[in-house]
Amino acid sequence: MSASAVDKAALEKWVPRTRVGKMVLEGKITSLKEVFDRNLPLLEPEIVDYLLPDLKYERIDTKIVQKMTDAGRRTRFLVVVVIGNENGFVGVGTGKAKQYVDALAKAIRNAKLNITPVRRGCGSWECRCGEPHSVPFTVRGKSGSVEVVLKPAPRGTGLVAGDVAKVVLRLAGLRDVWTESFGETRTTLNFAKAIVNALYNTYRFVTPVDWLKA
Repeated sequence: MSASAVDKAALEKWVPRTRVGKMVLEGKITSLKEVFDRNLPLLEPEIVDYLLPDLKYERIDTKIVQKMTDAGRRTRFLVVVVIGNENGFVGVGTGKAKQYVDALAKAIRNAKLNITPVRRGCGSWECRCGEPHSVPFTVRGKSGSVEVVLKPAPRGTGLVAGDVAKVVLRLAGLRDVWTESFGETRTTLNFAKAIVNALYNTYRFVTPVDWLKA
């Protein structure tokens, strides 16, 4: 589902409160990648809406959580959402509220603030097409007890992963990946965060391709 349509009205009334937001509105920053390249803080979800108008989201988990207080048992909705533009950006967020709609809105906002760039490539020795359809090399990610390994796959392989991992990888813009997972992968949030952490780690290494850019 498109996330930009939900926030279009709010974006028109957006008044930036941070320096980065003002730079985006003034046109001094024209892409989200530039925000990360310059290591600028991302504190307003409207920045993501402004720079990524084609953003999409997908709910991967919803459950009811309860908490005992002095006033009695308090029940709330907990929603887990994955957002991405299917072109190199992805994020996972959670939201908790009495009403489902409010919890969903909080989850989308949290996911936007946690969005991360993804380096894509063709790291498979069986393919070597040079197009960004997979990960450039093998990467690991961890969250809680869950650990995942993402391996480059040749074109046409598809996403060899669980349902939650497929959603994250697809919204990140990856089409061919082999995955290996360890731990309690039934914990949806940790599984999704582990995948995002692995994708984030694609920028931990400098490849020969980056030498040419420098």
